[in-house]
Amino acid sequence: MSDQPTILIIAYNQRNLELLGQFLGKAGYQILQASSAEGFEQILTTMPNLQFALIDISGFDQRIWDSCKRLQTTGIPFLVISPHSNAVIERQSLVSGARSVLVKPLAIAELLGLIRSVLGQQP
Repeated sequence: MSDQPTILIIAYNQRNLELLGQFLGKAGYQILQASSAEGFEQILTTMPNLQFALIDISGFDQRIWDSCKRLQTTGIPFLVISPHSNAVIERQSLVSGARSVLVKPLAIAELLGLIRSVLGQQP
């Protein structure tokens, strides 16, 4: 078993979920994936060793923020991915506990750097 952190990726769009999972898996992380709010909640309930989450909010309704607040309450750091720059989304993300908000299209080096920074890992 790897000593790399376990990262939960939440994305409504299946292709985005696959791409993020492949990229982070190749970077050495253990990956869990959810494409629905229900799947997100199930993983939060059953995976106490989760260290980080990456949440693409595209396609989700307002309930996604409740799940984000649950991550915040349990001390699991997370980043939010937004489809466009939007002050309301950024504010809601930060209020809900996000460490940062990334806007699509993603710069992979920036994403990996932020994950490493949040997890306290060396580059």
